[in-house]
Formats: sequence, C-alpha cells, structure tokens
Amino acid sequence: MTRVDASESGLDPRIAARLKRDGAGLVAAVAQQHDTGEVLMLGWMDDEALHRTLTTGRCTYWSRSRQEYWVKGETSGHLQLVKSVALDCDGDALLIKVDQVEAACHTGDRSCFDAGVLLSPR
Repeated sequence: MTRVDASESGLDPRIAARLKRDGAGLVAAVAQQHDTGEVLMLGWMDDEALHRTLTTGRCTYWSRSRQEYWVKGETSGHLQLVKSVALDCDGDALLIKVDQVEAACHTGDRSCFDAGVLLSPR
C-alpha cells in the first residue's frame, strides 16, 4: 500500500487543518483502553490513516519501518475497536480510546509499555 498524499486523503478538511504533522507528515497516536485508562501503544497516523480510523472504527496506522498502512489486528486478530478519538491542544498528538481485543503489543504483551520501568515512585 503506498502512502496517500494529504491533499488526496478523504479526511475532513476541518480536521486536517487542525493537525500539526512532523516532517514526515505524521501525527503520534496513543491508544488507550477506554474503560480502564491503560495506555496500550503508540502508533503513527497520517491524514489517510486517521480518515480510515474515523470511518471504519478500526485503528489504522502508518508503519514507518514497512512504509505501509496497517490495520491493528488484521493479521493477529488483536483488534482495536475505536470508542473515541481526541486531538491534543497543540494538534500534534491523538488519543484514541479503544476496546483492545487480546494483546496490543507486537511482542504479545497487553501493553507496549510493559518493557521496563525507567522511573517508579519511591
């Protein structure tokens, strides 16, 4: 899948105008379990990935390593069913509240943030 240019995306222009993308045209997207608040993972979205996420109810991300779109759970069955999407005050990050089916991390862990604590309360 080749990347869709922002001007060719189906994303509502009013939403697109609010996004502050990085140099690659991407916005950070944090996935959070909707009912527990558990932070699950960080992915990247361009205008087309956000459009697909908003219209299908399934999280679509842009893979920076593979240079292609991917729908979370399409091959693993570990779906992210979208409950809400919010843009932060700076327009450079999305918070996507989801109902996560099984693991969110490609390692098989529930959360990608289980890899190691750098600082904990004393």
